[in-house]
Amino acid sequence: MNKISSVRKVVIIGCGFVGSTIAYTLMIKGLFSKMVLIDANKERAEGEAMDISHGLLFSHPMDIIAGDYDDIADANMIIITAGANQKPGETRLDLVKKNTAIFATIIPEIKKRNYKGIILVVANPVDILTKVAQDMSGLPEGHVFGSGTVLDTARLRYLLGEHLQIDPRSIHAFIIGEHGDSEIPVWSSANVAGVPIHEFCEMRGFFNHDQSMRDIGENVKNSAYEIIQKKKATYYGIGMAISRICSAVMRDEESILPVSTSLHNDFGIDGVTVSMPAIVGGNGVERIVPISLSYEENKKLSASAELLKSTLASLDYKKSE
Repeated sequence: MNKISSVRKVVIIGCGFVGSTIAYTLMIKGLFSKMVLIDANKERAEGEAMDISHGLLFSHPMDIIAGDYDDIADANMIIITAGANQKPGETRLDLVKKNTAIFATIIPEIKKRNYKGIILVVANPVDILTKVAQDMSGLPEGHVFGSGTVLDTARLRYLLGEHLQIDPRSIHAFIIGEHGDSEIPVWSSANVAGVPIHEFCEMRGFFNHDQSMRDIGENVKNSAYEIIQKKKATYYGIGMAISRICSAVMRDEESILPVSTSLHNDFGIDGVTVSMPAIVGGNGVERIVPISLSYEENKKLSASAELLKSTLASLDYKKSE
């Protein structure tokens, strides 16, 4: 009697700090039964697979191997972290041409294997590289999306929790737009357990709302730069953020997460991939959530989208036919 296949397979392309941390967090989470690590440095992938496998006794059964592109055809998800690292003083957009060239070698290999699953882009600048991956892969747009501002939103809620001395899981607020310098905290609809954020701040004795919003927004935006300055890379936070996104897909949770996805006349924006709250489930991104924005937030979102669109227009890459 043949066994019923219950293989849940993930492929991680890129085994640097971010890729290996994602692999570790996914091993701990137990969402998948098989993990394949691919890296230009095959020995690095082999070493990471060995190291993480040695902890399986304390986690969930899983087959973890170093592989190649021939291993991707039957994967449920492919997570792409491969790319040049962001250096101190360098913006995410500074990376764009280097990492677009790297994607021009990765995505055709995926397409060549007739892959039909989900592609999750993590490499920066994530919003632009998500659009590049969509254009190159030929997959449905909802099947190719980026990690977006999931981590930025977590940082916002964490800092608000610290500010208000409450559990950040009770805070509902999003960072939208570019995962980068033009990102926008959505204060107009932010709330704590349904109480508008300004009202809750006053309950806790805080009244200087404008200054607090500016300070917290700047701290969120600069978090990655500060971490990179101090320890050369940021990887634990994004590792946990990717684990959360994978959970939404593999468990078909239909969770609302601010991921990088294409807008088509949503919020007056068309033809660009930005980070917006969206319903994420087994088929990837199902739809954008039409959250309420103030006039000023909408204006900033349009400016962020235009920045990304102009950067995308400067790139030269071959789209899927």
